[in-house]
Amino acid sequence: MKVVIVGAGVGGLTAALRLHREGIEATVYEQSTRIGELGVGINALPHAVEELAALGLLDQLDEIGIRTRELFYTHRLGQVILRRPCGLDAGFALPQYCLHRGRLQSMLLRAVRSRLGPAAVRTGHRLIGFEQDSRGVRAHFADRDSGEPVTVAGDLLVAADGIHSAVRSLLFPQEGPPRWNGVQMWRGATDWPEFGGGASMIVSGGTAAKLVLYPIGPGRTAGTRLTNWAVCVRTGKPGDPPPDRQDWAKPGDRAELARHLGRFRCPQVDHAALAEATEEIFEFPMCDRDPLPAWSHGRVTLLGDAAHPMYPMGSNGAGQAILDASSLASQLARHAGPAEALRAYETDRLAATSEIVLRNRRGGPENVIDEVERRAPNGFDRLEDVIDAATLEEIVSGYARVSGAS
Repeated sequence: MKVVIVGAGVGGLTAALRLHREGIEATVYEQSTRIGELGVGINALPHAVEELAALGLLDQLDEIGIRTRELFYTHRLGQVILRRPCGLDAGFALPQYCLHRGRLQSMLLRAVRSRLGPAAVRTGHRLIGFEQDSRGVRAHFADRDSGEPVTVAGDLLVAADGIHSAVRSLLFPQEGPPRWNGVQMWRGATDWPEFGGGASMIVSGGTAAKLVLYPIGPGRTAGTRLTNWAVCVRTGKPGDPPPDRQDWAKPGDRAELARHLGRFRCPQVDHAALAEATEEIFEFPMCDRDPLPAWSHGRVTLLGDAAHPMYPMGSNGAGQAILDASSLASQLARHAGPAEALRAYETDRLAATSEIVLRNRRGGPENVIDEVERRAPNGFDRLEDVIDAATLEEIVSGYARVSGAS
């Protein structure tokens, strides 16, 4: 069996590694001519780390990331709402990691080229169409350098090409652009003094105004960490057209960001100084898409953000793509026919990820902050006067059960 994968992101590269482990040939086609370390922080929860560990990548995760020990949900004015242990400290068999997305992608790229061969990832190939019949699938690409057409034959096509997936747009031409929830995001990362022992994550504020802080790698000097920050502010109405295309590399407007930093109080970190010290900042609208009725069409299927783009809540975007890759490889190894295997993969993953997409629209586990801020918009002295601990725990635990993280 030969699998053609479109997109060399976290999902596509993990799929190539998992397929290789099952003895299935895979080649990844990426439209960018160069795969750089773009993006900033992401999280890998223990259920996703388990899949990477099975690929022999745990030591590499330790080299590039931080084992997260605790997560604080706080009011935007700084009062702690809930503290949750993470990873090994929460009793899981494997750690939770905070990582630089680009470094994780580079790690996976090196593993694919080492194990599958240098030609297993072909850059500069932009998908322009595909066709399929009972014998296989043919994917048509345009070479980004020469403009010449390139046709690749395989037994099936896996689209891991993100929220703006070319394959998804061909399968669902009437879908239209991504759905914006009215929130604009500014993000960046730079070396900064450790806080919380160097392994803590802070989510401060609800959907209307949120500050997120966590370390994603060792710093260049003692006592520092490469520290990721994000500021998310509702600047429009849910359902409005996005103000611009969701692009991880779009430079951020520092003046606009500065207008919002004073909305937060964070006793652990001078977040305004952290943002000011960051050399490169990025901005993009927080977008997702409605869940689809199907991912698999004959010998073609979707994976990761191409299948289920979701708001970045609950640390699930990259993790769910990794789980997709594992499920896809397992089903292809288990079933004789590609179409049958893709239907089984869809049955395993579509409903679960659709529920996460919809829960993230309601705030995901971070809804604990929304609920407290609704009841106490100006902060509180005693949390128990605002909400009981059992209600908070159920919001977070209920989400964890749905996402497979419990």
